Amino acid sequence: MNQYTGLTRLIKAFGYSMEGLKAAWINEAAFREEVLLCIVLIPLAIWLGDSGIERTLLISCLLLVLITELLNSAIEALADRITQERHPLIKRAKDIGSAAVFIAICYTVVVWGLVLLPIHLS
Repeated sequence: MNQYTGLTRLIKAFGYSMEGLKAAWINEAAFREEVLLCIVLIPLAIWLGDSGIERTLLISCLLLVLITELLNSAIEALADRITQERHPLIKRAKDIGSAAVFIAICYTVVVWGLVLLPIHLS
């Protein structure tokens, strides 16, 4: 049972989250690259988006890439902790995590393309 409740639990949870972000920054090159890309693209999204909805779409898909990368990194770290030996299930887990990141990046490209290069079908 969790010994922390209320505000103390929230403060502890925040601390664990910051530790996770720090660990990802230190240990994961892909996460660092994606964060740096977000630092460039988020202000660009605010500038290029014509409405709040467009800005939200442009920014949220970038954040989805970061979220997916964090989950993928967690899967990889856990898999590596379990075994360093080659195993088809470990490979499958890592490949599926990588595929999730790939789909998030593809989604981001599609959203940015649809928002910034509108196609008029009428």
